[in-house]
Amino acid sequence: MNIQPLDSVAFSIGPVSVHWYGLIIASAVVIGIFMATSEGKKHGIHPDTFVDLLIWAIPIAVLSARAYYVIFEWSRFQDNPLDAFKIWEGGLAIHGALIGAIITAYIFTKKHQINFWRIVDIAAPSIILGQAMGRWGNFFNQEAFGGEVSRQFLENLQLPKFIINQMYVEGAYHHPTFLYESIWSILGIVLIYIVRSKNPRLGETFLSYVVWYSIGRFFIEGMRTDSLMLFGILRQAQLISVLLIVASIALIIYRRKTGTSSERYYKAI
Repeated sequence: MNIQPLDSVAFSIGPVSVHWYGLIIASAVVIGIFMATSEGKKHGIHPDTFVDLLIWAIPIAVLSARAYYVIFEWSRFQDNPLDAFKIWEGGLAIHGALIGAIITAYIFTKKHQINFWRIVDIAAPSIILGQAMGRWGNFFNQEAFGGEVSRQFLENLQLPKFIINQMYVEGAYHHPTFLYESIWSILGIVLIYIVRSKNPRLGETFLSYVVWYSIGRFFIEGMRTDSLMLFGILRQAQLISVLLIVASIALIIYRRKTGTSSERYYKAI
């Protein structure tokens, strides 16, 4: 069977190749900025605030995502360390990106005297949309897939042919875990807007996103064949997901009991 995978390069300008992975991430950033600035205006937050934040958060998130991945996959790079800089070939850990972005946002909001929880609540849909879109970068790179399945299994999912063919890697078909996570993230966007409509306590929109994403990631990670491992026996992403779920729920309870979450997402007029 001769199945040609889709080209990971979207187009080339002279010697410069633009990969689908980078193009999709860039598109997600642009859409995310638009979503965040539009929502921020409703809260009296100047659009430049999010732009200024992202000038710092995006490069730091990319660097931390790559560093996180390289640390856990160092055996792949130890012979050719310069390959660690080839992010267009994939290998960005979402948990690493979140750690870098959240730390940056916290420092930024403290410096500019802005409510951290309001900023991350506003940004939550943009973040999860970026995750939903970013998984399609993995699709073009033929990475982040799951265990072996039959072609019939994929056809029974009513998937289009181009997805089925792209899941043919190294002589076998695989679970399209990139698609499972992308769909889960899109459902998460719907959840966020439902939570927002209830005018939740400040911070709980973002924490609800963390819980939702982590639940899906825990189960989907169990299907993948390329998991970053701890001590060779624990799937790192599953462990982090459990910790994030527990920590987020505990933080919601703690903030309610201590009264630190009394302010609502939508300010009273």
